[in-house]
Amino acid sequence: MILGLLKEYGTETRVALLPETVKAFTDLKVQVLVEQGAGEKAFASDADYEAVGAKIVSRAEVFKQGEVLLQIQPPAKDDTHKIKDSQVWISAFNPLWDTDLVKTFLKNGVTTFSLDLIPRTSRAQAMDILSSMATVAGYMAVLEAAAKLPTFFPMFMTAAGTIRPANVLILGAGVAGLQAIATSRKLGAQVQVFDVRSAVKEEVMSLGGKFVEVEGATEDKAAGGYAVEQTEEFKKKQQQAINDHAAKANVVICTAQIPGRKAPVLLPKVAVEAMKPGSVIIDLAASSGGNCELTKDNETVVYNGVTIIGQSNYPAQKPLDASRMFGKNVLNFMKLIIGDEGKLNLDFEDDIVKGTCITNKGEIYNERVKAIINK
Repeated sequence: MILGLLKEYGTETRVALLPETVKAFTDLKVQVLVEQGAGEKAFASDADYEAVGAKIVSRAEVFKQGEVLLQIQPPAKDDTHKIKDSQVWISAFNPLWDTDLVKTFLKNGVTTFSLDLIPRTSRAQAMDILSSMATVAGYMAVLEAAAKLPTFFPMFMTAAGTIRPANVLILGAGVAGLQAIATSRKLGAQVQVFDVRSAVKEEVMSLGGKFVEVEGATEDKAAGGYAVEQTEEFKKKQQQAINDHAAKANVVICTAQIPGRKAPVLLPKVAVEAMKPGSVIIDLAASSGGNCELTKDNETVVYNGVTIIGQSNYPAQKPLDASRMFGKNVLNFMKLIIGDEGKLNLDFEDDIVKGTCITNKGEIYNERVKAIINK
């Protein structure tokens, strides 16, 4: 197999594979082509890649020679026509949201695997890029909030008096939320947490957070650990509870998302108006509309003295470790499709391979994507 590693575009600083992970591929007898300068923003030089057996080539050569093309971001519009129907593209396509891209792949007959649809099973944990990148996002969200907040996170007892600890409200206790709890507690803040899934209560409490329960939540075991749409009655009760806690919070970190749907609005304008001047909202759901009504993706908005930061790519702010984690996830997944002597072996009998596949030979393989496209 010839694996082509592409350079990311725009503001993305990560790279899908660092040299240390490329070495693991070459050990599996996979030839790796690396686009010139692919790892520069993640502090990996072309020489570092060459030292582990990769070949540095132009972008055009990656497209020409690569059997499998690898990139973190989906292909740019200029790239979609360059992919041949004999090639396999592996990336994070967000296919439940970007259905136009899926239709383009179908039209071109391209085989694609979307790493953000890795099944959330015990066997697939080591391949789960969403969990890896959410860990980075949760950590960075707290650090940015602490930097922007005009008060301290921890309690200080000084000769000048006692400084009370910050109150942090976290909406959503998935991987990003749990990391935000852990980081906030390490910095000395008091933490309250909302989530519609009662199953996360123990994890929240084990990290030192206080789980705020609202009775009547709908849960679905078939949702694979994700939150599901709630009833109107529950939403009203939840909204009042969130508004009450937000009014007392110094920081609100929003992490709640529903795959393939617009993020639920949990912080309406009226809730922001009741918050203290100087408070900070970090909205990790910004790319899918935001949990805060006033969020703008990749922008900072100041409203009524409250700073609202819409940030959907915190992992790009920690490119080295984020790339390291992403690459290990990729390696663990690709071991499922690398056969003897490093040859490509697409085994669609494997539930992880089939579940991660979006398109193959003009057909949609992932059932959730198929349901959305065929609506």
